Amino acid sequence: MRTSSMPMIAPQPDEPAAPDASRERTRLARKWAYLLSGVTVVSLSREELEAELGELVDTLCGTLHRASPDVTPAERIGARLVALGYVGEPGLRCTLEVLGKGLPALPELAGAADRIVAALGALACGFLLAHERSVLDQQEIMHLSLIKAVRDAQWNLRQSEARFEEVVTSSASGIAVVALDGRIVRANAALAEMLGHPAGELAGSVLYDVVHPESVEVLRDAMLALLDGGKERIRQSERLLRKDGDVVRISLTASLLRDAENQPSHFVVVIEDGTELMLLQGELSRQALHDVLTGLPNRQYFGTHLEAALRRADPTYGVTLFHVDLDAFGMVCNSLGRRVGEQLLVHFAQRLKAVMSRENAMIARFHSDEFGILVENTESTPDIATIVRAINDELAEPFFVDGHGLALSASAGVVHRPAKGIDPLELLRQADQTLRRAKERRRGQWKMFDREADAHDRRTQAVAVGMAGAWEHGEIGVRYRPVARLADGEVAGIEARLHWDRPDDTALSHECCVELAESTGLMLPLGDWLLRAASRQGEWWRQRAGFGLPMVAGLTGHQVSDDALGTRVTRLLRDTGLPPEQLMLGVPAGALPVSGVIENVTALADLGVHVMLDEFGLGPDDLRAIENLPVDIVRVDRRLAEWQAWSDSTFLSALVPLVRQVGATLVVDGIHTEDQASWWRTAGAELATGDYFGVARPPAELAGQFARA
Repeated sequence: MRTSSMPMIAPQPDEPAAPDASRERTRLARKWAYLLSGVTVVSLSREELEAELGELVDTLCGTLHRASPDVTPAERIGARLVALGYVGEPGLRCTLEVLGKGLPALPELAGAADRIVAALGALACGFLLAHERSVLDQQEIMHLSLIKAVRDAQWNLRQSEARFEEVVTSSASGIAVVALDGRIVRANAALAEMLGHPAGELAGSVLYDVVHPESVEVLRDAMLALLDGGKERIRQSERLLRKDGDVVRISLTASLLRDAENQPSHFVVVIEDGTELMLLQGELSRQALHDVLTGLPNRQYFGTHLEAALRRADPTYGVTLFHVDLDAFGMVCNSLGRRVGEQLLVHFAQRLKAVMSRENAMIARFHSDEFGILVENTESTPDIATIVRAINDELAEPFFVDGHGLALSASAGVVHRPAKGIDPLELLRQADQTLRRAKERRRGQWKMFDREADAHDRRTQAVAVGMAGAWEHGEIGVRYRPVARLADGEVAGIEARLHWDRPDDTALSHECCVELAESTGLMLPLGDWLLRAASRQGEWWRQRAGFGLPMVAGLTGHQVSDDALGTRVTRLLRDTGLPPEQLMLGVPAGALPVSGVIENVTALADLGVHVMLDEFGLGPDDLRAIENLPVDIVRVDRRLAEWQAWSDSTFLSALVPLVRQVGATLVVDGIHTEDQASWWRTAGAELATGDYFGVARPPAELAGQFARA
């Protein structure tokens, strides 16, 4: 530190500033950046702005060290401020106030007040010149933009007029531009042909002269209503007179054109032949109720027909609803293209019509590769198995498209003789859900509607879709159970598990919660929440209770295949403070073949997190996975523990030595009795979980079970 007995020596221009001077400059730059960012808008972050202004302060101080400073650098500094962003007059005032007070206060610039004033004046001049240039540049840009906008508007106007001309000329409908007094200013060829006049002959005539006398007053009143603003558009049926005296029934639509001052200028009248319109409406109605590709009725038409068929169904034989799905259709589209897939759908529709040709049946295409068949049964109607077999026999005959021979199968959900008075939408839902159950395990099969299975599925799905709301309301919590040593029963770790305490209903276990969350896609956010809660609880126990044993949490296949798993766990450890070595994550062995899972397992191990192979012993490659992956602990699936409880399995007796041989620790899940614990202890397993060692409980109830690590 400089003493009072030593004179201050200003650094030379080419020399770096002394440490004390550098710190003072940094403080000044930081203050300048803070105050400047409060009154201006710049494109730099606070740190970047401080660095930028720090360089400007250094340049300015270097200039002021000279006895006769060159003010050019100060002018460039003023110009640089303009280039930073929307600085403006508030920024200049702030800059002059900060530097006007800060520069004289720097010890290195003591006695340089005159040079500082000159430099700040040069800085202000440079700022104003640069700001003026910036304003002029912006004005030039605005001027050019205005010229371009005018040019674009003129071009768009010409384009609009050309498009209108093309529409009028090529339209199959009659179009006329009519003056406010009813005189036809222009009529296209279609209108002239409709009325039997040569092209161009209608121009100059009066519109009301070609209208049937009984309709003239109605049309005139409607046109006056347009002029008065009572209506924006009129549409009505009219009768027009042809040149040869015949009457043409047409549909007339008229609207009002306004000029640039928003004053009425002309009418535009569009006339459509009523006969063609009726045919067109019929075709549109047909298209609205039929599938464009196959020509079959669509779902809307099928639903209307279903409602009528249920009302007239024979009380003895009833109706049968088939919901049919073409198996492997997605594979065809992905491999051979969508065009081949569309031809296959047309072929499938034709085959369905051939199979059902002798029955009183409607076939409809619902969407994509799903079809509906409604059969109004009679005494001669074949049984369901015969109909489904006939459909698959037809599909088994190869259908050739672009040299590809395609032979597929179909699956079906069937509702036979539904209850009288059933709602058609409910019947369609039953058939759809039955099809989903038929496709769960095999293809080319059919399944009959099962009322009890359907009721069970609906209850389960209702619980699943309500899970997010229950989580939001705090009904779902985290409980903990011990991981015990089989040798002495002491706690070796704590496992976090979900628990859904449903009001007025049975509480759901961890396994049920996971299964429901997986079915709805809720598992990723819910799993993250479970890991975060467990990590925070583990860190709290470590800090407050001296608990240093691993916190265990199982991952699902959905979680472990997530590309962002490593990032999620890294952020979780950082946020909660839990040491990586105190976290153990279970990875399902069945998920290892899924793309990205092995990479995620390796990434977790690289973080220092322990990885446990869950559901072990159910796959042929489980032992190989232990050797190839950074996994040193495996947990036998609880189903094997339950199997052992009633079966003396040679396989299970040999499993433990094989695991020990590859150097892994064996944990057994699902231990509920002393006999099970004794058997696995004798077999050589080290750790176990299950109700025998303690059920999952809230953290406060579990704290007394484990000692300090």
